[in-house]
Amino acid sequence: MTALRPEREDLYGGGEPYESHGGAPQEAPFDAETMVLRAADPASVGPRGASGAPAAPPAPAPAPGGRAARRKAAKRHGGRRDPVTAGAPTGVPAATAAPAWAEDDPDRPLTRVEARRRARLAKPGPGVIASRVIGEVFITTGVLMLLFVTYQLWWTNVRAHAQAGSATHQLQDDWASGKRAPGVFAPGQGFAILHIPKLDVVAPIAEGVSTTRVLDKGMVGHYGEAPLKTAMPDARTGNFGLAAHRNTHGEPFRYINKLTPGDPVVVETQDTYYVYKVTSTLPVTSPSNTGVLDPIPKGSGFTKPGRYITLTTCTPEFTSKYRLIVWGKMVEVRPRSKGKPDALIE
Repeated sequence: MTALRPEREDLYGGGEPYESHGGAPQEAPFDAETMVLRAADPASVGPRGASGAPAAPPAPAPAPGGRAARRKAAKRHGGRRDPVTAGAPTGVPAATAAPAWAEDDPDRPLTRVEARRRARLAKPGPGVIASRVIGEVFITTGVLMLLFVTYQLWWTNVRAHAQAGSATHQLQDDWASGKRAPGVFAPGQGFAILHIPKLDVVAPIAEGVSTTRVLDKGMVGHYGEAPLKTAMPDARTGNFGLAAHRNTHGEPFRYINKLTPGDPVVVETQDTYYVYKVTSTLPVTSPSNTGVLDPIPKGSGFTKPGRYITLTTCTPEFTSKYRLIVWGKMVEVRPRSKGKPDALIE
């Protein structure tokens, strides 16, 4: 073909002649398509490489971790797809497609499996339940023991003092009205009043040493029944034996261990005051040692018949293992018409 052709300036940059492999300038091979005007293909327009050829588009980025990682994420979410990567489009990093909440977000909603697992963990086990039951039993037992101690050490005294005070006033009223006369008294019946000035004790004396009918009511009991029957204060000779609580229920004999020789003890009846002086004390003896109540008490130091008084109570305090004994000897018999004895005035 003899027709002239323009140089391939548009394709080979600045009209430089085509060079063959031998280095000699040659014309570019004829391409019929280059002779035709055509619109540029948008897909072919783009950045060119170093050789001038169009650069290839970037390959889509694979999902992080691959298929195995996605399966593991689905298992962690209870069989569901990983909420971080499930909705991410191809080629978009998961970090940019993640929802507003993620696994490390404490405020994110829990899945059903996570909620069940958390409920199982929150449910107490058998050991925790057993420890709670034992703890409640101990607390209840402690409260009951505290209430019992409060009842024994405080309430019994309050009630006994009230009962003893009422019995004393009733006895004095009966004496003033003439309703009572000296004689034989029924068990539990009050007939005299005991005064121990040193200990500030004023308590009614009732017949018998019954715990429920006499001693627990804050009264002093007289050993007036066989086989421990003792004399009355108005007897010409004999031993007037008395008993009372040392602790709780009014505790009228709590401090008789502080009595010393010469301390007065006064028994007041309807028409007479009987004044005794403490002579000796037996700090500890067996409860079966009934010889301390004999007409001539054993261990008292008395050697001949006389008019004696014996006070008995439990020892040590808050126990009933042994007995504490205090003895006295009558030193004065004073009619009520002559007024109170000096021991009650001082």
